[in-house]
Amino acid sequence: MAGDTFELWKNQCLSKCDFSKKGSVDDDICHIVSFINSHDRYFTTSSCSGRIILFDGACDCQVQKRNCSWLFVTHQKCQSEDVFCVFLKQLTSLEKSVGDATLKFEPFVLHVQCKKLEDAQLLHTVAVNSGFRNSGITVGKKGKIIIAVRSTHCLEVPVSHRGTVLITDQYLDFLVGVSNQKMEENHKRIERFYECLKTALQPQEQNCILKEAADKKPIYRRRRRRTQDDSVTDCCQSVNDHNENSEEETVCDLLFL
Repeated sequence: MAGDTFELWKNQCLSKCDFSKKGSVDDDICHIVSFINSHDRYFTTSSCSGRIILFDGACDCQVQKRNCSWLFVTHQKCQSEDVFCVFLKQLTSLEKSVGDATLKFEPFVLHVQCKKLEDAQLLHTVAVNSGFRNSGITVGKKGKIIIAVRSTHCLEVPVSHRGTVLITDQYLDFLVGVSNQKMEENHKRIERFYECLKTALQPQEQNCILKEAADKKPIYRRRRRRTQDDSVTDCCQSVNDHNENSEEETVCDLLFL
């Protein structure tokens, strides 16, 4: 019965319209969303690849988005002087603003509904080991198990107050540079998450076939779960150490020369 309910939730979620401002999944994470939704134990409920936004409004943009005016938004790094000029033009228009304008960088966020708690725990391990250490699991009253993949490398700076611009052109240039650095790190974490995710979920099809046998053999179940967690950790560690190993190989080559 629980399995049928989960399938119903998944079909309803994936078949409904996308009511986000963009109206579609961000290009940088389409492969991740498709990969997760292809597994029968997971489906995504919302996502954002990360963005740099300048919004005007007296409210919190995350809490009451409808009352905010988006002056600028991009899901990529800001490109040199062209985007910088866009920021300057938007700052000029802030003189007519009655609220507070804010420049903000928001990192990658992904919400996934899971069939069972152990499925959510597996994704949580992948997320934390990939650098998304602010990830968490929630269980709703109706039994919905949601994992939120998120990190803390955000940026939020007020740039105007009731029509008065608070920053200089030089400081705005600095903020754009910091936002670009955070966006670059954000993309690295996304790819790290995807690589670890593939390692964690690819063998899951075979594990599901053996699940009935595992239920009758508690010792086997504990060994299987420990092995799976270890493989996820090893994968994330290998991705993190990739650059260091490349540098060591280069040093060894020079010594032999």
